[in-house]
Amino acid sequence: MNIHTIILAAGKGTRMNTNLPKVMQPLGGQSLVSHVIKTAKESSKNITVVVGHEKALLKQHLATIDPQILTADQDEQLGTAHAVKTAAHLIKDGEKVLVLYGDVPLISSRTIAALIDSGQECTLLSMILTDPTGYGRVVTNDQNQALKIIEQKDASDDERLIQEVFTGILLIDGQLLKAALEDINNQNAANEYYLTDLVEILSAKGVKINCIQANPSEVMGANNKKELHELESILRNMGSEKLLEQGITLLDATRVDVRGDVEAGKDCSVDVNVIFEGQVTLGNNVTIKSNVVLQDVSIGDNSVIESFSHLSSAIVGSNCNIGPYARLREGSEIGDNAKIGNFVETKKTKLGDGAKANHLAYLGDADIGKKTNVGAGTITCNYDGTNKHKTSIGEESFIGTNSSLVAPVNIGKGAYVGAGSVITKDVPDEALAVGRGKQVIKEDWAKNKK
Repeated sequence: MNIHTIILAAGKGTRMNTNLPKVMQPLGGQSLVSHVIKTAKESSKNITVVVGHEKALLKQHLATIDPQILTADQDEQLGTAHAVKTAAHLIKDGEKVLVLYGDVPLISSRTIAALIDSGQECTLLSMILTDPTGYGRVVTNDQNQALKIIEQKDASDDERLIQEVFTGILLIDGQLLKAALEDINNQNAANEYYLTDLVEILSAKGVKINCIQANPSEVMGANNKKELHELESILRNMGSEKLLEQGITLLDATRVDVRGDVEAGKDCSVDVNVIFEGQVTLGNNVTIKSNVVLQDVSIGDNSVIESFSHLSSAIVGSNCNIGPYARLREGSEIGDNAKIGNFVETKKTKLGDGAKANHLAYLGDADIGKKTNVGAGTITCNYDGTNKHKTSIGEESFIGTNSSLVAPVNIGKGAYVGAGSVITKDVPDEALAVGRGKQVIKEDWAKNKK
């Protein structure tokens, strides 16, 4: 079955008090609309976003998400049916159309699958609310098939007592949709073209319209910053639940943010204020302590990430200890049994098995061999003002404290660099290199100065 998703995203979002289109507001490190697109892509071959307010800016943003996304312009916001109609010419024969909303970001792929599996020409996503104020009420027959939807503004007192409401999300045969759109008018209290009117139009023609019940938290929208904040809390809880389902121990599930996808082995533990972004993979028995940020990171078995460490686009082996206050930047590869200590930064650097940089070092564009020890204050001077250069350090070498290795330079296997050295030339295997100014002592200098 070919699914074409139409995402309505043309609104101004005046109550957001922002210069951006509403659907570009951030949620869990991504825009609202990017969450919707990500979910839609799991079931849809084609995705069309209806744009309007600040459409050039939104189109540019959509291109960064996926350049294959189609757009349709709704320059005048005349209602939801009008919005869908602007994209109707893109619907192909044989497609079913899924209508989603760019400011309703938490809809799940499981719920969308339930709509698809219903097998009906038209299926609505509805929900039961104790207080349905503001929602369109779903009028059904004895078989729970929808006959029509009455908007709040147009509902009678009796109709307002109905607790089943329409979420706005539906799945419908594409040709059926296009035909019904032509019959929708704006003869209502708001003078708008309601997409909800197609239910009455289709049911009058004998089309059976089923309703599937939604989890209310999945279909919450955001019209202002307060509601956006509420979505953040819901998203955080959803992410924590996914971690718990994998068997990860969370010391406080309310203080973990999952802003990407996490895969973990058994017996992993996560402390408070940890943020997961992008694709994160944890092996078995990995410990993540407090206030850690992991972005596109793979961590091997039995490794510990100490507090306040920031890892991005990095690979950490097994039985490693990272931090506290460590920063592993893009291209960092830490071998098994290695140690990166406090206030150590790495970038495009490979640290061999069992190697150590315990504290206060910058290691950029470097290849460091197995069991090598890098002393505090060591810097690989990789940038000459124009180009980056590489530092290579052989296995089982020792780099003394406060050393500057001026790249390009090679330190041999089993070599030593004396503390406080500036190394500008290659060091052979098992050699000692010392590059420092000669110490001068002037007796009684302080007394004579006085």
